[in-house]
Amino acid sequence: MSLKIFDKWDISGVTVNDFGLKNYINLNPAIIPKSSGRLSQQQFYKSKMNVVERLITKMMVPGHKGRKHIITSGRVVGRYNATYNIVKDAFDKIYEKTQKNPVEVLVRALENAASREEIAGYQVGGIIVRRAVITSPQRRVDLALRNIVQASFKKAFGKKLNIVDAITDEIIATYNNDASKSDAIKERERVEKESEGAR
Repeated sequence: MSLKIFDKWDISGVTVNDFGLKNYINLNPAIIPKSSGRLSQQQFYKSKMNVVERLITKMMVPGHKGRKHIITSGRVVGRYNATYNIVKDAFDKIYEKTQKNPVEVLVRALENAASREEIAGYQVGGIIVRRAVITSPQRRVDLALRNIVQASFKKAFGKKLNIVDAITDEIIATYNNDASKSDAIKERERVEKESEGAR
């Protein structure tokens, strides 16, 4: 008997197609994706956590956006159980809309949202030079998760749309690589276009 995510979704057939991200999107089976901080003492522990658990923990603390902290983590921290139920319900809705394994949809969405290049600024003499740099694989996954989660909160905060529908719509739009509906894809395209101009 194989373990299933939320005792529902079998991930034995789910694979990572992007070879650069293969070692950084963990698909170890678990009924309840919760490591309780057991991996936090190890280097690069994030890559050893199940990708669904990473989505849940990122939803609790989505991080800052922009220098002025346009989005902050201050108002969204909460209990793991509440966030766990949000992701669980979102996975059910993803299956209803796509008729595909939600874990596979999430993995494809992360592959689509993971930017390959970004801008780095460094000082040469008295000026700051901006150069395009290749993004490391672990950072690619981190940024993809952050952009998906922040886009969901932006769509749901103070709006009629609830967070379950917002995260569902964002993951499906990112899975479809649709920049008109997905803010994560829009952000990836913006960063890559900017870095292309700084080569």
